[in-house]
Amino acid sequence: MVPTDLESAVQSAKDELDAHVYETVQWHFHPSTGCPFWLEFAEKLPFDPLKDIRTYADLQKFPDFEDEWLRGGPVRRWVPRGLAEKPVYVFETGGTTGTPKTRIVVEDHWIDYELFSQTLPDEYFPPGSNWLMLGPSGPRRLRLAVEHLAQFRGGISFCIDLDPRWVIKLIKRGWMEHLEAYKRHCIDQALTILDAGHDIRCMFTTPKLLEALALALEERGSSIRQAGIMGIFSGGTEFTPQWTRFATEEFLDGVYMTPTYGNTLMGLAASKPVTAEDGYKISYYAPQPRAVIEVVDFGDYHKLVEYGQTGRVRLTTLTKEFFVPGFMERDEGERERPFAKYPWDGVSGVRPFHELAEATTVGVY
Repeated sequence: MVPTDLESAVQSAKDELDAHVYETVQWHFHPSTGCPFWLEFAEKLPFDPLKDIRTYADLQKFPDFEDEWLRGGPVRRWVPRGLAEKPVYVFETGGTTGTPKTRIVVEDHWIDYELFSQTLPDEYFPPGSNWLMLGPSGPRRLRLAVEHLAQFRGGISFCIDLDPRWVIKLIKRGWMEHLEAYKRHCIDQALTILDAGHDIRCMFTTPKLLEALALALEERGSSIRQAGIMGIFSGGTEFTPQWTRFATEEFLDGVYMTPTYGNTLMGLAASKPVTAEDGYKISYYAPQPRAVIEVVDFGDYHKLVEYGQTGRVRLTTLTKEFFVPGFMERDEGERERPFAKYPWDGVSGVRPFHELAEATTVGVY
């Protein structure tokens, strides 16, 4: 039986992933290039990563990755010896589930967003355009990553000051009046930038903040489009088909918007084109082979669910800077089939993992 073009692409992607896994493990577990954490961890394993990990499937030999390993320091235990002379960034997660997790970064945030840049249509994200970064600041990778994206595409990024941890505290304390005031404070900063003649054409923001910006502009008799914005990339668990349809019909007025799913550990998963014909369904695909997302059974994290079925999101990060095999995300969703542009599994309907949802505070996201 002659394989179809998609079958060939899927096999090629699998072969590339296996080769990348082997190369990544060799780097992180070799005494001359590996990081102290993994070199020490290898001594406790019942197998030799340098000899026994040759494919992606072999990563199942590792025990489940514990997110507690990323909480607290010393953070330099994660810096590979092969990169020891490079300047190091440290980025934190949002802290929605306790002490923030940290990861070291050298250039991954640049590489991830340069790859993502290739998915943005120049028609809506014109090269040379300036950007508005209407999202979290502080010790998060997102601010610097969006700034690099703007620079990589020839523009300049204008950022607001936003502390999502304060938002989380306001929500937990039920201070909704203060929450609305802080949101307005963030939107006022964005309006000031848009009013200042900076010729901004592109934007990153979260769904909640995009809606708030649209309402604030509407109060002034303006709109997202009239403010000069042509292309938006956005992300967060608030991104649902229902909200996407609402945004498209009510306030985007033809402005291009692409959903993304990402975090400090993974990078950025781009979405399959979202269309009305497909019910505004949003399907995300990780940037393989640098990261892999799988949808696994709630009762067995080493077992994939069937296509279309619901499970928890399992992440594996595979870069020279950071190796994380089998990290259980706080999200769940449905397993999606490969397609031409991304010939590997995806995930749709991303939402907070039901067993953790009540303990998870989602603020500006």
